[in-house]
Amino acid sequence: MIIDDHEIVRRGIAEIVDRTDGLEVVAEAGSVADALRRAQLVRPDVVLVDLQLPDGTGIEVMQKMRHDVPEARPIVLTSFDDDGALSEALAAGARAFVLKTVRGAEITDVIKAVADGRVLLDERTVTRRRADHEDPTADLTPSERRVLALIGDGLSNREIGERLGVAEKTVKNHITSLLSKMGLQRRTQVAAWVAGQRSVAWRENEKK
Repeated sequence: MIIDDHEIVRRGIAEIVDRTDGLEVVAEAGSVADALRRAQLVRPDVVLVDLQLPDGTGIEVMQKMRHDVPEARPIVLTSFDDDGALSEALAAGARAFVLKTVRGAEITDVIKAVADGRVLLDERTVTRRRADHEDPTADLTPSERRVLALIGDGLSNREIGERLGVAEKTVKNHITSLLSKMGLQRRTQVAAWVAGQRSVAWRENEKK
């Protein structure tokens, strides 16, 4: 079962899952209320759940399903890459924590592993992550930091160039450099990282 308020995201994941032998999407939902109602009807084995939903959070979904549909094994699929979300997901019973920048084949591998009873998220994972956490932007130049922020705002390379008064080629060079320094491979990963940092206290955004 896929729980995400973005229809395009749900359909994209559903297509990947349904093409995989042994896997089938039995239901989709775009809100907490809809998710809980449909889950009790279809009794899914695995649930992919986003953290932020229009009427609540994925944490609430997992907490309630723990009692109402205990056989369902939750996987958090989100763009919020921060320790607070990770810890809450673990406490709510998540078996895995996956970012939306993940490749399709990786999603299905995680689903299969969780369906087989494996737990890919535990307290040691959270503790180790915190211990190893370093600021990947520490070596960025001021110009690269400005480009990083504008990528997070959703601007294209051309728009970033216009905003900063530099050539688009210069912007591309900055992006190549910051990708290397941050240990990332794609522009989408940069956008996801910025989104995660801007919502380190992701529940604060929920309250606003």
